[in-house]
Formats: sequence, C-alpha cells, structure tokens
Amino acid sequence: MSSHDVSGLTMLGQNTQQPASPEEAVLERVPTPHAGLRYCVRFTAPEFTSLCPMTGQPDFAHLVIDYVPDQWIVESKSLKLFLTSFRNHGAFHEACTVGIGQRLVETLSPVWLRIGGYWYPRGGIPIDVFWQTGTAPDGVWIPAQDVPNYRGRG
Repeated sequence: MSSHDVSGLTMLGQNTQQPASPEEAVLERVPTPHAGLRYCVRFTAPEFTSLCPMTGQPDFAHLVIDYVPDQWIVESKSLKLFLTSFRNHGAFHEACTVGIGQRLVETLSPVWLRIGGYWYPRGGIPIDVFWQTGTAPDGVWIPAQDVPNYRGRG
C-alpha cells in the first residue's frame, strides 16, 4: 500500500456503523507519508465519554494522544469511532486511558506514544491518568499537553 493508497481501508469514505464496544471497534492504519522522518502527531478528544463500572453514570475526559510514527499512522475516522465506542463501556479511568494507548501501540508500533487522560471529577476529585511507552525520542518537538488542572478544565 503506497502512502496514498486507501484501498485497504473499510471506513474512510463509507457509511460506517458505530461499534457497540471498544472490543468490536477496528483501528485502521495507513503508511506514514513521511517514512524515515521523525515528527509528532497529536489527537485531542475533549469530549471523551465512558461509564463508571460501578454506578453506570457517565464519566467525561479530555484525552490528548501524542505519538511519533514509525511506518504507520492511525486513520482518523477509525480512531474517532474507536473512542466513541467507550460511550456505553463501563471501565475505570485507568483502564480506559491506558487501554486506548496500548491498543494504539498494538496497531501502529510507533516509535513513541503517550496519552494523557484528564478526567472530570468523580466523587469530587478528578482522576487523571498518564501513560507512555518510554522516553520521547531526541530531536522531535513534543509540545506540552497544557490541559489545566481542574477548575472546570478550561
């Protein structure tokens, strides 16, 4: 598949059903258009939603995903569908945040990836979760995530 070949993709440009769960969601990838070049890709999901596994009440987070591609980049529509598949999924903040990062690593095999899950309060306190695959590579501009400490998150 060349960097512009999207023939293997099943969602891009298609009417796609929302996956019922993160396990059913398919993450798709395409070759990086800049093979051999180190750069950072950022996805921000300021309205991420999942369910508390104990109460079933909704939990909300501002997710920031940064990664340095190796051979693959994530196809953004598949990422959006994957993230929205958590809306009816009951899991603790830690399971959601780290699980999303691990799933992206499994799919993309990036040089480096980090995810920040900035969760709105549950029980009066926010529970923020951070995970990364290791040290950020030298020579790549990795901007700060800059999500404010909780005071309405913005």
